Amino acid sequence: MLESDIKKINSICFNEKTEEVLSLLEKTQKEFWNLDRESANFLNLLIKINNSKNVLEIGTSNGYSGIWILKALEETGGKLTTIEFWEKRQSIARKNFQLCAISAEFEAKIGSALVVLQDLEEEIRNLKRDKFDFVFIDANKKEYFDYFLLVDKILKSNGIIVADNILTHYEKTLPYVETLFKNCDYQSQIVQVGAGMMISRKN
Repeated sequence: MLESDIKKINSICFNEKTEEVLSLLEKTQKEFWNLDRESANFLNLLIKINNSKNVLEIGTSNGYSGIWILKALEETGGKLTTIEFWEKRQSIARKNFQLCAISAEFEAKIGSALVVLQDLEEEIRNLKRDKFDFVFIDANKKEYFDYFLLVDKILKSNGIIVADNILTHYEKTLPYVETLFKNCDYQSQIVQVGAGMMISRKN
């Protein structure tokens, strides 16, 4: 059996329209810096295993990863809050979510992730929203460390952080990686899936 066949077998099957949208988006992976299908499937699986219900995504892009997240949240009964700096890209993402007829709730945030994260932290501190139980980071690699300083404040105990591009952008993400490995409040592991993902659980 070929490695490509194994990946196809391990990937979840969606309805025809969703598969059509995903296939089109996969052709623009390099342009929008999307996850590959293996990584997206892995992310979807982690959310289900953790039974996550309040997910935060930093880096919406054209919505490819968001579709996989939302499909998992359809099963767990959860909601996605997704942050994107470029309004045009998030507009594309919202259209893709609609095309896939996704039933899970999502909230789109536009602007600098660092600013939006501060706003979310303030809302949580003022009891206007709940803490997140799952955070996916896939935005400016140099800012991963800064994201973490804010994410740590808005993540529940036993919550999960997944950061992408850890191996392909190792030097840029190194401050984030070193911080998580040295932090006794988190248990972390880098896995060789796609561009390399670091999974961290808040103790």
